[in-house]
Amino acid sequence: MKENPLHLQQQQIEKLKELGSRLRQVREEQSMSLEEVGDRTRIQVRLLKAIEEGRREILPEPVYIQGFIKRYADALGLDGVEYSDTFPSGPIFQLIKPTWRYLPSPQLRPIHLYLMYVFLVIGAVNGLSYVVNRPALEVGKGETNQRSPSQPSNKADTDSPEKLGPFTPAVFSSNTNQPGKPVRVGVTVKTPSWVRVVVDGKTQFEGLLPQGTQRTWVAQETLIVKAGNAGGILVAFNDEKAKKLGAPGKVREVTFAANPPGS
Repeated sequence: MKENPLHLQQQQIEKLKELGSRLRQVREEQSMSLEEVGDRTRIQVRLLKAIEEGRREILPEPVYIQGFIKRYADALGLDGVEYSDTFPSGPIFQLIKPTWRYLPSPQLRPIHLYLMYVFLVIGAVNGLSYVVNRPALEVGKGETNQRSPSQPSNKADTDSPEKLGPFTPAVFSSNTNQPGKPVRVGVTVKTPSWVRVVVDGKTQFEGLLPQGTQRTWVAQETLIVKAGNAGGILVAFNDEKAKKLGAPGKVREVTFAANPPGS
């Protein structure tokens, strides 16, 4: 018949107090300190003290307690096996202190956290650099191809309405713009693109605009919009309907000008 775990637990506590008291008595008779016993047995002083005081609640599983008692008794010149065999063992350790609480678990040391942080920072910087530099490279490549002397200029290929959308002229004024009225250009980003906006000769914005961005700029005389992916940019000039700046994947620069007074 299986023994009652609570009864076995009580037996362990009582026997530990008895053995601990005997071990302490022998130690004191030999004028030996707990620190000396700890040096001989390689057992922490706090655990040796718990054995002497019969404090079962702060000790590990019974099988380890038996080992501690044996080493303690051997250090005092006693029969460690005889002492340890009198301490009852059993599955009661599962009720007192679950095994999982004392199993070594992997822990993140500061060096691990530091390395993870470094890797995350490097990955984030590389990703951001790729996103920012790619449109600029595409712009540079588009401009180089347009200026390369080895390739003949093809006006129909660069400025055709089929490839660049409705804005065929590089510079134009709104039909609805009144003389002297400021130039207002709204930009809506349908596909992420590198964009530069120059207002009256001063650069107001240059960088990558994400999808969904809506911005409006106002100029007194001229407003220049240049995009690395013209097909992903919609522009609304004053009160006119928004239109694509150009063809998808193409570099396009358009200057919007106010009607001069008296025109």
